[in-house]
Amino acid sequence: MKSRAAVLFEAPGEWDIVEVDVDEPRANEVLVRYVSAGLCHSDDHVAKGDVPSAHYPYCGGHEGAGIVEAIGPGVTSVAVGDHVVASFLPPCGRCRWCASGQQNICDNGAFTMLGTQLDGTFRLHHGDTDVAQASLVSTFSEYSVMPAAAAIVIDDEIPLEVACLVGCGVPTGWGSAVNAAAVRPGDIVIIMGVGGVGINAVQGAKHAGAARIIAVDPVPFKRDSALKLGATDVLENMIQATELALSLTNGQGADSAVVTVGVATGDDVGQAFSAIRKGGTVVLTAVANIGADTLPVNLLELTMYQKRIQGALFGMASPTRDIPKFLDLYRQGYLALDELVSRRYRLEEINQGYADLHAGTNLRGIVDFG
Repeated sequence: MKSRAAVLFEAPGEWDIVEVDVDEPRANEVLVRYVSAGLCHSDDHVAKGDVPSAHYPYCGGHEGAGIVEAIGPGVTSVAVGDHVVASFLPPCGRCRWCASGQQNICDNGAFTMLGTQLDGTFRLHHGDTDVAQASLVSTFSEYSVMPAAAAIVIDDEIPLEVACLVGCGVPTGWGSAVNAAAVRPGDIVIIMGVGGVGINAVQGAKHAGAARIIAVDPVPFKRDSALKLGATDVLENMIQATELALSLTNGQGADSAVVTVGVATGDDVGQAFSAIRKGGTVVLTAVANIGADTLPVNLLELTMYQKRIQGALFGMASPTRDIPKFLDLYRQGYLALDELVSRRYRLEEINQGYADLHAGTNLRGIVDFG
């Protein structure tokens, strides 16, 4: 089968739109025709070289929704015609992490940057060259093969154009506040960076009952969007946010600070660390350059103030449980999805989509396959 796809031939680089050959699904795999894909910053990290792929060419995209076109031998959890959201973390269901309800850190996560399927072989090809798949799903290809465990079945009535958002950005942001920061009613929370992930940390903090949600972003459009979706205060920088948190707490600081900037640095974590109270939590969700390995954190303060720095992957959520849950919240009116989509693009416009992301004009751009 032939498919249009956005591919990187090197990094740093831009996405080239090429025709790839797609294999038939093998045992325990499915073939999906994508309807929509989200332009997540994580894919841009690969394009910029912050997080390298193990193999090039590389077909990007890890946030998408579509329809199952074919199934391989042994597949019983998914049927042809099912509407699905792609999970970039295909849970095995057997490892220590899956068994303890932590599908987001399943051992299958080791394959997310290798570019192969779980058997170590490729399903996409460009001429005689194998093409790596982003997180085993490659949502930047109109057709893609993936593990059946990565295809999360959803109700047909959910628009696929917004369902794609719960494949990454929504659970990652929401869960960073609700699960990783453990926001409780009455808390004061700082959200540092209000893009496609941070805006959902705002939604999660609101749902959890935070009294004050301080959204920090230098871009006016993003601050305005944060106010519409639950923030109580919006500020341009962390100096202002820290001062506000201290003034609201008799000098103690925020209960938690969630770092969801575009590219994380040690200084970002240090600023968040300075903004929280004793016993408070910094959640680092944003992706950093692979070479970033230092934090400007006072170790005595870390010990004596019993502060915590918590990493968060996929919002510490479990795909098979939580993707349907988020769509239920959407149907019930507790979660905004339509409002997150700033602009829709054709696949051929993907580089413009990422230019708009860097310009700060998008919360989330969406690729529509036509």
